[in-house]
Amino acid sequence: MDRKKELIITAGGKNISPANIEARLRSLPLVGQACVVGDGRPYLAALLVLDPEVAPVWARGEGLAATDPAALSVDPSVRAELERGVAEVNGHLSQVEGIKKFAVLADEWLPDSPQLTATMKLKRRGVLSAYAEVIESLYAE
Repeated sequence: MDRKKELIITAGGKNISPANIEARLRSLPLVGQACVVGDGRPYLAALLVLDPEVAPVWARGEGLAATDPAALSVDPSVRAELERGVAEVNGHLSQVEGIKKFAVLADEWLPDSPQLTATMKLKRRGVLSAYAEVIESLYAE
């Protein structure tokens, strides 16, 4: 169970602990960091940050020319691989806990930044404010 202030309460009134979902998303090889959003929203979405060490190696193995995280974040084959991974993660979750949409961020989240503490814990408020436009776009369609 998460700390009470970390709980996400969806528009349907479901209380969801994002930490377990984020841990499952971070277990995907390409994902370095993940933040689940959806407080007051109809469904859950996720912000995914590529692993800066694994993603370039994976890209070279797939024969992609780009290996920097910014270019990989918009690459269709990276997106397809992440979609497969998110679908696999969703298979282990209840329907209300499933990730319906996600965004791949070009940034790297570093320790002791607005997104992460020095001990690599997620600063949810910092992520929500820094990526407010991205989050809105996940719910726009």
